[in-house]
Amino acid sequence: MVAKFDAFAINPIHDGDAWKICNFIIANEDRLKRYFPKTLEQNLNPTLSQLFVEQKVKQFQNDEEFLFTLKHSETRALAGLIYIKELDWNTKQGEFAYCIGYNFEGQGLTSKAIDKLSQHAFSNLGLETLQIIAHKDNLSSIKVALKTNFKWVKTLINEFTPIGEAPLDMELYELVSDSCKVSKT
Repeated sequence: MVAKFDAFAINPIHDGDAWKICNFIIANEDRLKRYFPKTLEQNLNPTLSQLFVEQKVKQFQNDEEFLFTLKHSETRALAGLIYIKELDWNTKQGEFAYCIGYNFEGQGLTSKAIDKLSQHAFSNLGLETLQIIAHKDNLSSIKVALKTNFKWVKTLINEFTPIGEAPLDMELYELVSDSCKVSKT
C-alpha cells in the first residue's frame, strides 16, 4: 500500500485487479469516453482488462508509467484510477491523470489521493515536478489541481484531441517539490 486516508487505500496496480477495473470502466463508460478513450477501449471485456493489467504491472515495474487503484478499504470497491504518466526521468517530471467512479464523485477523494500520491512521487519516486493537464470546462479536475496546490502555468494550444472532436486547448498546472523550491532560491 502506498497511502491510506479516511476509509480508502491507494495501491499499485496488481494482477488481481482486472475484473474490478473492467467493471469500473464499463460502469463509468460515459464519464471516461472523452478523456480516457484508450483506457476505455483496452477494458471493454475481462480478457482485454487482463491484458491491460499485465501491461500496466510491467510498466510499473519498469518505471515507465505508474497506475494506482483507489479502493474502499472495507468493501474493496474500486473508487478510482490514478496514473503518473509521461515520465521524464531526465527532468524528473511526471503527469497525473485520474478518474473517479460516479458513485464516489463529490467526496474529495481524488484531491486526497493526488495529495498523497504527490508526496509519494516526490519522496519515493524521485520526481521533482508533477503536472495536471485539464480542459477549462473540466471544473472537477481543475478543482483537484487547485485544491492540491498545483499552480496554473499556461494554456497548451491544441493539446488533446478527443475521438471525433476538434483539438482542444488544455490548461497546464504544476506542482514542484519543496526540495526543488529550496534549492532554487
